[in-house]
Amino acid sequence: MTPARTIKYAWISSVLLIILLLVFVSSCTLVRPPAKPANIAVVLGAGASRGFAHIGVLKVLEANRVPVHIIVGTSAGSFVGSLYAYGLSAFEIQKLALTLEKGDIVDLMFPDNGFIGGEKLEEFINKTVNNTPIEQFRTPFYAVATNIQTGQEAVFLKGNAGNAVRASCSIPGVFRPVKIADSMYVDGGTVSPVAVDTAKRYGADIVIAVDISADRNTKQPEGTIDTILQAVNIMHAELSIKQLSRADVIIRPKVGYVGASDFDKRHEAILEGEKAATEAMPEIQKIIENLRLEGRLN
Repeated sequence: MTPARTIKYAWISSVLLIILLLVFVSSCTLVRPPAKPANIAVVLGAGASRGFAHIGVLKVLEANRVPVHIIVGTSAGSFVGSLYAYGLSAFEIQKLALTLEKGDIVDLMFPDNGFIGGEKLEEFINKTVNNTPIEQFRTPFYAVATNIQTGQEAVFLKGNAGNAVRASCSIPGVFRPVKIADSMYVDGGTVSPVAVDTAKRYGADIVIAVDISADRNTKQPEGTIDTILQAVNIMHAELSIKQLSRADVIIRPKVGYVGASDFDKRHEAILEGEKAATEAMPEIQKIIENLRLEGRLN
């Protein structure tokens, strides 16, 4: 074989090798595994009557078609969150809230480890969700309470919805503790007022946290229950700081002027929730857009 022909064959072999390498590389890119779908959680915090603000937040998220895959609620957040996770729209919950009377959910009693029994609250939730157990809700729901015997966070993710919400809302000194199985439970805000870590533990990739305890009330409390609730709210604000640092978006409705037991300002609280959520929407939409670009969200 002449030197010229040898060079020609070497050149052809090199070209073929390059083509084969390009085919191999392109085939590798074609079998790249699909991106893991992202789960967005909304975490609704504790705050007694200020919890009406959660409804306004949900209205804005719903109006902007923000996908919600997980709902976590503590205390008042569990009350609103359970209804939304069951399948009621934010507007349906608002209509329900604006016609709600204290007597519908509050059963006052002679103080015996609490001023409020909690049975009416449990009955109201179960009636509203048609006695549907938590695990059959439209959206996965987690109600956060506190085991008063161990001091540990307790998360209810199945079973009696009313019972779980009642446990989550049982503020020490105001509600009688709830006995479930062999344990006693009180308000989840005692250990986890805005349960960001719970949401992440149960599969959330993105957490939108709603904090209704940060805006302080400067009014003097009236009566024993108001004093307890205001003291509890101060505790909630301090306890929330650490977990909120791990949230992706924090929504803080300005509800400091709403008394902890003030039903009369529920409409104002809802509006404050709407305002705060609207302010946060550009940040939320940017996260959603990035997830869609990554192929992690439809």
